[in-house]
Amino acid sequence: MQFPRLSEAMRLARLEPPTGRVTMVLDTDTYNEVDDQFAVTYALLSPEKLTVEAIYAAPFFNDRSTGPANGMEKSYQEILRLLDLLGKPADGRVFRGSTTYLPDWDHPVESPAALDLIERAMRRSPGDEPLFVVAIGAITNVASAILLEPQIIERVVVVWLGGHAFFWPDTREFNLMQDVPAARVIFDSGVPLVQLPCMGVVSHLHTTVAELERYVQGRSRIGDYLTDIVRSYQGNPFAWSKVIWDISSIAYLIDADWTPSALVHSPIVTDDLTWSFDPRRHFIRSAYSIDRDAIFRDLFTRLAQAGAK
Repeated sequence: MQFPRLSEAMRLARLEPPTGRVTMVLDTDTYNEVDDQFAVTYALLSPEKLTVEAIYAAPFFNDRSTGPANGMEKSYQEILRLLDLLGKPADGRVFRGSTTYLPDWDHPVESPAALDLIERAMRRSPGDEPLFVVAIGAITNVASAILLEPQIIERVVVVWLGGHAFFWPDTREFNLMQDVPAARVIFDSGVPLVQLPCMGVVSHLHTTVAELERYVQGRSRIGDYLTDIVRSYQGNPFAWSKVIWDISSIAYLIDADWTPSALVHSPIVTDDLTWSFDPRRHFIRSAYSIDRDAIFRDLFTRLAQAGAK
């Protein structure tokens, strides 16, 4: 597979943290846990910074689904539920994604989500402002779109919550290890990429049931729902907190100072699911820290304002 080669100047420009309003699509395994719901809500409650053109349901397989297809469908229905709770119409912007993971680079998985991403990206010329593709699940839909139409590399910036910090002993993180071929497409293709590592970086984004009950519950329908799904996730919340790390992807677009990052050479995903490095590879941007308090303060404020409208 031959991918377009971006000039170094264009790549570095695309990897600059955004400072103004951005246009984005969100690729999410929304029913997988309880943090995707926060991220979807956060994006839709930030219209002064984010224009959310479309939301894609990503596949997942764990004890909350019977397989990738079932996980994708449950995520699709959860997206619609969140839009209803927010009082926002779907307006044809919610798309089902892949029902399987990527078997290899030669067989991209066509889906309504992948095809919509291609169509939206190709409306732009390479010199236009990029479409931000925010992915917070297995990255099958995005990788398939790149394989189906490699020219979108010149028109998008991918922001992916995937893998662990580079110092972590492995990168057996749920989003990455579900679809290793898709992860390799993202790291190897040269698409402009902002990576938000899980363990060691955004794993600091914890909240508690008590905090949600104090600042979120009772202020809006969506706030009540988010509090309830976290409360139901753990039978005994005493001295327990829940990581809500998917919101880091939205926080990066709202204020990149909350997710300090640096340019690094794109890592290689080994067969053992560890990181390997080659300084001859292209640059990506990778977060190395997180301002937990600033992000939750902003999210909780927006949730309170949602109930006041």
